[in-house]
Amino acid sequence: MFSKRTPKKFKALEPFLDKVTTATLAVEHIRNGDHVFVGTGCAAPRTLLQALEALPVVPADLELLHFFTINAFDRDAEGHITTRFRHRSFFVGTDMRGAVKQGLVEYVPMSVARVPEMIELGRIPVDVALIQVSLPDAFGFVSLGVSVDIIPAAVARARVVIAEVNPAMPRSMGDSTLHVGRIHHLVPVDTPVMELGREPAQDEDVKRIARYIAGIIEDGSTLQVGLGKLAHEALQYLTDRKDLGIHSDVVSDAILPLLENGILTGARKTHQPFKIVASMALGSRALYDLVDGNPLFVFQPIDVVCNPATIAAQYRMVSIAQAFAVDLTGQACVDQFDGEFYGGIGNQGEFLRGASRSPGGKPILCLTSTTEDGETSRIRPALLAGEASTIARTDVHYVVTEYGIAYLFGKSIRQRATALIELAHPKFRPELFAQAQALGYLPVSQTLKNLRAYPVEEEVTLTLKDGREVMLRPALSSDAEGVRALFHHLSEADVFTRFFRRVRGLSDVEVQRLCNLNYENEVAFVATTGSREEVQIVGQACYFVNPTSNLAETAFMVHPEWQGCGVGAALNAAMVKHARRQGLRGFVADILPGNDRMLRLARNSGTRVQTQRDRDSVQITTLF
Repeated sequence: MFSKRTPKKFKALEPFLDKVTTATLAVEHIRNGDHVFVGTGCAAPRTLLQALEALPVVPADLELLHFFTINAFDRDAEGHITTRFRHRSFFVGTDMRGAVKQGLVEYVPMSVARVPEMIELGRIPVDVALIQVSLPDAFGFVSLGVSVDIIPAAVARARVVIAEVNPAMPRSMGDSTLHVGRIHHLVPVDTPVMELGREPAQDEDVKRIARYIAGIIEDGSTLQVGLGKLAHEALQYLTDRKDLGIHSDVVSDAILPLLENGILTGARKTHQPFKIVASMALGSRALYDLVDGNPLFVFQPIDVVCNPATIAAQYRMVSIAQAFAVDLTGQACVDQFDGEFYGGIGNQGEFLRGASRSPGGKPILCLTSTTEDGETSRIRPALLAGEASTIARTDVHYVVTEYGIAYLFGKSIRQRATALIELAHPKFRPELFAQAQALGYLPVSQTLKNLRAYPVEEEVTLTLKDGREVMLRPALSSDAEGVRALFHHLSEADVFTRFFRRVRGLSDVEVQRLCNLNYENEVAFVATTGSREEVQIVGQACYFVNPTSNLAETAFMVHPEWQGCGVGAALNAAMVKHARRQGLRGFVADILPGNDRMLRLARNSGTRVQTQRDRDSVQITTLF
């Protein structure tokens, strides 16, 4: 075909001229009834697909099979793809949404990591593979470039393999090579590799969620980032971390700033340390140029990258998945919303379960609390008809919205429902609370008082006098069990000085009184230590406003092992700061005469101190 006129950039094809052909001639080898695999993502073979669609007489009963595609097909004036064939897809991206609704595409809800196995067994038939590859090297090997994923399995099974050979396709390292001898027809193309850009988030809710996610990712973590925008946005807030690693089904431009700043070293990875392991890349030319011939990157088939044992063995494996809806028991839908298929299961099951078994791992599920128009809560009493439970409640650990973070694993239905209601938009919380009680998730004695957005700005980490660290934050109704545990660590004397009576335990109503507050005339803060998986409340303080005097009565509990090191003073300072913003005049505390620590603490709350004594107690009023 080329002979003496071979373009310089295609000189590497000269030893294989017997295989070189045009796209039109190549697709004529496709037969009636064939199952045709289409290369993935930014490596979709668009020239071959256009030639196939343009055939004067198309093969009958042809089915196109693909993981997901990006702008691989022509579109009509309404933005729907135009195709003459049936499609079967494992992911419903922008390309496929309209086509699924039109009945042109069948969505297969299964883990993509299991697809190679199903192809090998013949349960997912592949007769022809249409792929895009790099130029061959001196040894006759091409690279699958930016998409390895399930292509090796499809090539191994196909009767006919047709490859676009593109000089613009980078040569990725790892298990991404394929000898020309396994390709039946080579079609030279000279087009840019498809790019997928991501604009930085402008939405404040998305930014807040991303900051929450970043806040629980520790130094040395290994990251898997799914296809959702929330996960990719979170990477922008990791610029102060050290020795992060990547073991992910996909990499994007989001990793570039982390590489440039020396944050992605992979030094603490258990499996393939110092390497960025992925199965495909979706990004800009800058990312592809970095991947090209770079041994830092190891591209592997999707079933290898998503091997559950490999994921679980990684040190501090973090998986970030995006959901469309979560119900109050914790089960989540990631591939459907309001009955419409969108997205897919991908490999989230393997990564979430693997991260949960990783030493120090964190499986994270994130979503905005409402739909984009703010009219529908994504936190549901129960998933709706047309919303499948694609992530079981047993596999959900962290859930993040713009209103905070909930850790659900090992928690009861009551604890889950309480925590998730606090992640919902405040305007939907009363309805969610009522329905949770109707479903029996919450007792009738429980009340809902907090209808505000969680003030993350009031979270602060302090180093105490003895060098230990605590986090001070507003109390949540989901802190009930932690507050009860704190109470049971108090000595009898501490209990008496706090409650002025002998108390053996706290009822549900009493414990909610200490953490389920409205933050207008009832306020509480807690001091916590430990990870979110094993958080311990070591101090609690609250105040209750008397509207007549505009003064607030205060009370404190501090764990015996944390007394005398500044926990009480830190809680008091947080409450004073909050009370001043609320316009209160000051605090009032009734204290037993022998409770010297509390007497000193109360006197330090304001600028003017008034003291009244009677036979049983000392009342100290401090004015701001």
